[in-house]
Amino acid sequence: MRATQTRPDTILPDNPTTHKLVIEPPSGWSQLDLAEVWQHRELLIFLVWRDLTVRYKQTVLGPLWAVINPFASMIIFSLFLGGLVGVPSDGIPYPLFSFAALVPWALFTNTLSRSGGSLVGNANLITKVYFPRLVIPFSNALSSLIDFLLAFVLLVGMMLAYGYVPTINFIFLPVFILLSMVIGLGVGLGLAALNVRFRDINFFLPFLLQAWLYASPVVYPATLIKGDVLRLLYNLNPMASVIDGFRWALLDIGNPPGAIIILPILIAILALVGGMLYFKKTERVFTDVI
Repeated sequence: MRATQTRPDTILPDNPTTHKLVIEPPSGWSQLDLAEVWQHRELLIFLVWRDLTVRYKQTVLGPLWAVINPFASMIIFSLFLGGLVGVPSDGIPYPLFSFAALVPWALFTNTLSRSGGSLVGNANLITKVYFPRLVIPFSNALSSLIDFLLAFVLLVGMMLAYGYVPTINFIFLPVFILLSMVIGLGVGLGLAALNVRFRDINFFLPFLLQAWLYASPVVYPATLIKGDVLRLLYNLNPMASVIDGFRWALLDIGNPPGAIIILPILIAILALVGGMLYFKKTERVFTDVI
């Protein structure tokens, strides 16, 4: 355990210049020690680069897989839901409608799943050298952002192909991108700490993401949500507001988020702070049980 707090105590009677050093474990907000993470920013950058190179090493298409995965999902949804089932898309061509949701959704799921399994995947590194463990899930979140940027370029190309040009709403887009990352990272931090002790998380995570996908307006518009109870549950899902807001900022469909955006912002902050606090609280046992 790294000593983070020291305080001088009483002066010893036989030596007035000697102080007794009391080492205390960090508590409260001080245990996050984000300044230490910043001091290891070079390691953070290295881990981001390593994640990207290892992920696409010995692949024919390389980073194009960051685009192929959401694009393939868009084709499947367009054929079966947009074509056969006839799910409405608020007047937007269904391929563009679904892909505009799949891109931020991929950022969220990649951040959550990669950060959730980051500690177990880096067990050899954790047991050999000390560094702030928060660096590992943070690096996974940043590498997921790079994948998002690649897919976003394709999304902009699709917009231009369909004749859609971003409006002034585009300036709000970074807010929804940041919310996607923060929510995914916050939940992922908690799952990463749990995954060290309970490897059931590896089996639970795909089910969680699949259920979360259909609870979010990825393949259907928010206008299909009817009834007060369903609408309340829908609004409690932070990714619902993020996806609706992303479509509004990019395609100018739907209503502006308004005051309802306060709820996902609060949830995102609580998820991130709670995830970091739980992560740091259990960090001391990572090396022993991983």
